[in-house]
Amino acid sequence: MAAPSSPASPLFLREAEIRRGIELMHFGYGRLLGAIDERLAAEGLGRAHHRALYFIARQPDLTVSALLTLLGITKQSLGRVITELSTRGLIETRTGRDDRRQRLLRLTNAGQALESALFEMLRARLSAAYVDAGPAAVAGFWLVLEGLVPAAERPMLAKLRS
Repeated sequence: MAAPSSPASPLFLREAEIRRGIELMHFGYGRLLGAIDERLAAEGLGRAHHRALYFIARQPDLTVSALLTLLGITKQSLGRVITELSTRGLIETRTGRDDRRQRLLRLTNAGQALESALFEMLRARLSAAYVDAGPAAVAGFWLVLEGLVPAAERPMLAKLRS
């Protein structure tokens, strides 16, 4: 297990420590997603498309309104993403069973293949970082990230875990 470049200060709420956390999140997130940007670009897609594919893969028959809540984007933006993914044959939409107004989203075989390939690229990077940090650090990292999510939205996280 690699030790951090410098341990967290017991005064972790000072400006310098908060700034360090912001910088690490910025660069870490950028490098993590940078792993898939080239593949997305080759497909003519962006990160919004990836996020939609990811959550649809996690919850087949996800409603459009539930995806809208998960992504926290405008209805218009999501509409563009869904239209493009449908046109490319990566997702399919169906009418809801109980409520005919609902649109249920599911990945096609091509969508599953793309999402799986993107996930494997992310898993390789994140797994390497997890191994270097160790289980206690990973658990702490998850707690910090969960703490950034407003309490009212945390049930959404629990649902994803189940």
